Amino acid sequence: MNLESALGERSESKCELCSATDTLQVYEVPQSPESASDQDKNILLCATCLDNIYTENSDPNHWRCLNESMWTPVPGVQVMAWRILNSIKEQGWPQDLLEMLYLEDDVKAWAEADSSEDEADVEPTLDSNGAILNAGDTVTLIKDLVVKGANFTAKRGTVVKNISLTDNPRHIEGRVNSTRIVLVSAFLKKA
Repeated sequence: MNLESALGERSESKCELCSATDTLQVYEVPQSPESASDQDKNILLCATCLDNIYTENSDPNHWRCLNESMWTPVPGVQVMAWRILNSIKEQGWPQDLLEMLYLEDDVKAWAEADSSEDEADVEPTLDSNGAILNAGDTVTLIKDLVVKGANFTAKRGTVVKNISLTDNPRHIEGRVNSTRIVLVSAFLKKA
């Protein structure tokens, strides 16, 4: 029996994270221990889950399905559930699930192996005073900024709540005047 067939039998031909049945593919969980079997380090995922993984959780609400799938005995699924919940914990609700999720010591070490390397490689986003900005923080503009294409000026002192980080450590995203815009972190002060 090939790997895809074995995973299909294990998962009853459903995505092992969200239970969708369309366009299933084998996904190898990154940083898998060499001692793990092929069936332990590979999981079957749908196109939607794969898109969210590859675009760094572009739709955090899709992951509410982890409320059920995190209880599986499959180590690879447990690792992915922990990593995804950990990466979107600033949303609030994933933190509750993370507190409930129990992982054996070896599975937890596997889950943390990927996140510790990612964090070491990522340059932090800093405000004008050098304070580290995190997703969900509140910032204040320290300069009037003309917003190109939106026909308004974001005034000094404007508070931007619940910011999002971007791939560029010099930029953040936030809402000003009900418009989602990209802001340069050098013109912001952490509130």
